[in-house]
Amino acid sequence: MTTLKVRTYPDPILGKNCTPVDNVNDEVLSLINKMIETMLTIPGIGLAAPQIGVSVRIIVVDMSLKEINMPPLSLINPEISESENKMSIKEEGCLSIPEIFGEISRSERIEVKGLDIEGKEIVISAEGFLARIFQHEIDHLNGFLFWDRMSKIKRDILKRRFKKMMMKKRVVL
Repeated sequence: MTTLKVRTYPDPILGKNCTPVDNVNDEVLSLINKMIETMLTIPGIGLAAPQIGVSVRIIVVDMSLKEINMPPLSLINPEISESENKMSIKEEGCLSIPEIFGEISRSERIEVKGLDIEGKEIVISAEGFLARIFQHEIDHLNGFLFWDRMSKIKRDILKRRFKKMMMKKRVVL
């Protein structure tokens, strides 16, 4: 089993816009498998390629942690093609900002287009928790962390809290 290191803030790769995948080949499929193994080992419910240090547009999502019976899903070059104006505010966390949580407003329903592992275009209509996960992971591909969706004051408070926590763990930022 291959578990990859999850990058944490302030790693610069987390702030970059990722490159689209041109060709679904063995290298891409190997990366997806490693991402799924990493996500399941941590455990997490979603993982974007930049979180493991690769600046390409790939995400993986595992809904089994929320008792939804579906295997992990991978999307290559995902884009939100439609979103509903109805928003909801829920608490979010992130593997790249461990132990920090914040209230984030997201669309309740979205439509995501991307490629599957065979390189075929797929469209997924998602609502509720799944819609939130897709939006969170796609934000990573665009160089955003969840706290970038907060007011500057709230974001700065969480950043200070995170830095203080990391200092206690003797991690130099």
